[in-house]
Amino acid sequence: MAKSLKIKPIGAYILVKPLKEEEKTASGLIMQTSGKGERPQKGEIVALGTGGKDENGKAIVFNVKIGDSVLFKKYSPEEIELEGEDYLIMKESDILGVIQN
Repeated sequence: MAKSLKIKPIGAYILVKPLKEEEKTASGLIMQTSGKGERPQKGEIVALGTGGKDENGKAIVFNVKIGDSVLFKKYSPEEIELEGEDYLIMKESDILGVIQN
């Protein structure tokens, strides 16, 4: 993400920019979607917190990095708005997988 955000998640939280779902077929037809207003389940990681700690106080390293496209649980993330843009904040445990290109 090119512009600098004025927020840094703390602890085990991750900031994700939701990705818009495609509304066209491969042949260019526009799809009629009934799920308008539903939360997306894909996004790009734009910021990582400082990381979590286990029960012994040892740092837990993130398995994801800034720039990763991820698939996450539909209703777990919290929606926030920063500088007129929508973002989601979640824990790494809400991420189901990294999308490979």
